[in-house]
Amino acid sequence: MCVVGSGAGGAPVAFDLANAGYKVAVLEKGGWFDEQDFKKDEMLFRRKRFRSKVDSEPHVIEEPERDGSWSMSQTGRFWGGNVVGGASNFMSGYFHRLKPTDFRLLSEFGPIEGANVTDWPIDYDELEPYYTLVEQVVGVSGTVVAHPNLEPRSTPDYPFPAATEHTVARRFDKAAKELGLHPFPMARSILTQPFNGRGACEYSGYCGSYGCHTGAKGSARAALIDRAVVGGNCDVLTHAMAYRINTDRRGNAESVDYYDRQQGSVRVRARVVVVACYSIESSRLLLASAGGKHPDGIGNLHQQIGKHLHCCAGGTGHGIFDLTRFAPREAMQLSERGPFFNRALQDWYVIDDEAVFGRRVKGGTLDFVFDPPSPTVDANSLKWDEERNLVWGSAFKRKLVSHFTETRDFKFEAFCDWLPTDDCHVTLDGSKRDKWGLPVARVRVGYHSHDLKIARYLVDRGVEVMKQMGAQKSFGNASTIPTTNLIAGGLRFGRDARTSALDADCRVRGTDNLFVTDGSFMPTGGSVTPTSTIYANAFRVADRITAQLTRPEG
Repeated sequence: MCVVGSGAGGAPVAFDLANAGYKVAVLEKGGWFDEQDFKKDEMLFRRKRFRSKVDSEPHVIEEPERDGSWSMSQTGRFWGGNVVGGASNFMSGYFHRLKPTDFRLLSEFGPIEGANVTDWPIDYDELEPYYTLVEQVVGVSGTVVAHPNLEPRSTPDYPFPAATEHTVARRFDKAAKELGLHPFPMARSILTQPFNGRGACEYSGYCGSYGCHTGAKGSARAALIDRAVVGGNCDVLTHAMAYRINTDRRGNAESVDYYDRQQGSVRVRARVVVVACYSIESSRLLLASAGGKHPDGIGNLHQQIGKHLHCCAGGTGHGIFDLTRFAPREAMQLSERGPFFNRALQDWYVIDDEAVFGRRVKGGTLDFVFDPPSPTVDANSLKWDEERNLVWGSAFKRKLVSHFTETRDFKFEAFCDWLPTDDCHVTLDGSKRDKWGLPVARVRVGYHSHDLKIARYLVDRGVEVMKQMGAQKSFGNASTIPTTNLIAGGLRFGRDARTSALDADCRVRGTDNLFVTDGSFMPTGGSVTPTSTIYANAFRVADRITAQLTRPEG
């Protein structure tokens, strides 16, 4: 079989099928990097070394303007990580599960005008065993604490002990409870003890946007691909840019064409093909793979390929603590570096606020976290005052001293659904081509006003918590800017072929042997980061593929 992409969507399939004795070829557009390559170097900040370049591999982005028009530009922001293991190498590892309500958004909360909201074709109970499997195989640390929105679990706790906590977590818990809220520790896909040849966390603080140099982070490479290749059944072909899936007379996938490092075209034949190259690129690949039974792209009979794309809506906020106002011991504790904040609130996962929304609505999650240390970036941002005047000399030195020794910034991130609409989708751009001469993806990123209203509500709640904690300055911003990561949809699964690109097993419509297992399958994103769900669903689909391969032909 052939798997296109080695990230959180592709690696579980390769891992399971190879362990079951099947020969698997994994096509990865990027190179193979491991713990020795991941340095805590700000020159590589935001994984620049590991991303495609905008001049040679752009996307065309269409963004809404205030006057109702659309602006168009060239961007490279959506390349999450072109390396073995994909963007999972650079995640922060927040591993919330979806809630049962996320699987029935339309049934629970009703339609929203202008949004293409739908229920999932599976429920939480079907995915729950695979969440458990992910926690055990990929490695998730934490402590399960009961709270009103805790999802059902078949296991009482996470398989690895919780990470070491910063002292601010106790301050946060006290403040949240004073507000009548239910704080809980956030599960992380970060090992707190050695496991399967991977090291434990060293608490350097360089998680999000950086690769992990101990292997503690549950990247698809460290947790799955490294183990899959050991048995000899899984071959990972790096610098392999898949550009077309070929189909037979019945419309089934029979081979994948890719460009190798020398830009020569190579063909891989396979009984089963799995696409998992990130939502935008997976849609692009299917649209570019027209054939006899698929004149508009594979599975595009009802024009569903590339539709219903969604990002991760929400915003961010900060609480700034003036350390000079605290006793020396308390100031020292607040300024400590290394341990995790690791707290979350889901008291507003469902919002019953008649005065604001007029009805019961789906809300979201607040994660309280630390940004990775980035002193160069921080220092550079301090050279301007609030009026955008350059600060220099003694005044600039004073700002540096204050920022790095006299204050501490604690951050929260708000996550809510980015509702799928007709104005958020992927198509092929016929006027722009990449370095291989292939049409690039055109990405329209329209948002629904409901998303912004929910995001502002959540951000305001986060600011209230920061104030209760004693921050001297607290603020937050809701945003409609599409995230550079955490993108899903585009190839929604469902029960109705007229409104979904995939069936309930994530099989592409009109084929028997072509599956999609990255975040493309998600009809809606939920109100948490999607990586854990992508992993879980990929393991689920791997079971479906194994069952199909072992089924007697007839």
